[in-house]
Amino acid sequence: MTDLFVPLQSLKQGDWFKLICGASFQHLPAVRSLTLAYTLAGADCIDVAADPAVIAAAQSGLQAAKSLAKDAQKRGFDYKGNLPFLMVSLNDGEDPHFRKAEFNPHECPTDCPRPCERICPAQAIVFDSIKEDFSGVVSEKCYGCGRCIPICPYSIIYTASYVTTPGAIAPLVMSTGVDAVEIHTQVGRFAEFERLWQAISPWVDKLKLLAISCPDGEGMIDYLRALYDRIAPLKGALIWQTDGRPMSGDIGDGTTIAAVKLGQKVLAAKLPGYVQLAGGTNKYTVAKLKAMGLLKEAGEQGSRGAGEKGEFSSSAPLPVCPSASIAGVAYGSYARVLLSPILEQLENKEVSNTNMKATVRLEEDEVLLWQAVELAHSLVSQIKSQQER
Repeated sequence: MTDLFVPLQSLKQGDWFKLICGASFQHLPAVRSLTLAYTLAGADCIDVAADPAVIAAAQSGLQAAKSLAKDAQKRGFDYKGNLPFLMVSLNDGEDPHFRKAEFNPHECPTDCPRPCERICPAQAIVFDSIKEDFSGVVSEKCYGCGRCIPICPYSIIYTASYVTTPGAIAPLVMSTGVDAVEIHTQVGRFAEFERLWQAISPWVDKLKLLAISCPDGEGMIDYLRALYDRIAPLKGALIWQTDGRPMSGDIGDGTTIAAVKLGQKVLAAKLPGYVQLAGGTNKYTVAKLKAMGLLKEAGEQGSRGAGEKGEFSSSAPLPVCPSASIAGVAYGSYARVLLSPILEQLENKEVSNTNMKATVRLEEDEVLLWQAVELAHSLVSQIKSQQER
């Protein structure tokens, strides 16, 4: 099996790890650094916004990681130089993942305690910033979590949502060499899903993986079955991403419960494909899955994509009988916040080099690089250790 399909092997083994950079997150230096660190730590997939500049930043991070494979191995990391899949997120309608906060800072009273600034996990709200030379929301850093809205004492923060324009975005994004696509949908949006599916269908056979992300709702399983009937047959693998509690993993241990419960619900439906958790996932998620017996044990055989030895190829059919186990976990806000102290230090170094107009890349600071990889590995290894025992 070639390195190209290592991520698919992870799906089969049940130790798939996906990093969600954020469907609305467009801070290019952070996307590149997150991609680099989590790739070296062993991630199987990097999920980014459907923006050519963001995709290019992630691809740059992937190539930097590949060149550091030997260094990673010397430091005890298992990274062998194989690249994770690069995934882009699309939406068929309004979705909390595809929005940004906005407000007019001139309407903000000078005596306001500014709780929005403190609560923002992306540090996207600034006041009198020297670097950005303005006050308000740094748009490229905001990923739409919405925590600033209810906490504003004056109710002046709102969100601006955007919806994928299928005919415009599909050719632009799908021609950039991405490996996988994730479609964010909701129960009752079959017609909207259909329009988006038709727009990307010329490229679908070239994809190694398709993921469908859907929050819970009345009639969810019937809706997912209808989607499967529409998209089948697929040449690549299929993931059902169960979006338990969107963008909340960094809040606390309780958020992971919603993700696990929704994963159980979709597993019970025995849909063709793999089930992967998201939405509220954090450092407690894998432990919860283990305690509930929802992860494969080392050596346990799962559904096979093709061939008697379970090897994958780009033309492998989907597993007909999906495993009764969760195939993997996607981490978004928790994974990003985990590395935020490192990324902040790197950004501060960029400020000190402003006069030289130099951009400090993560691999250019060896200390920060391996600190970031160590932190990322502390999360990746939780699920990977299932197969290493």
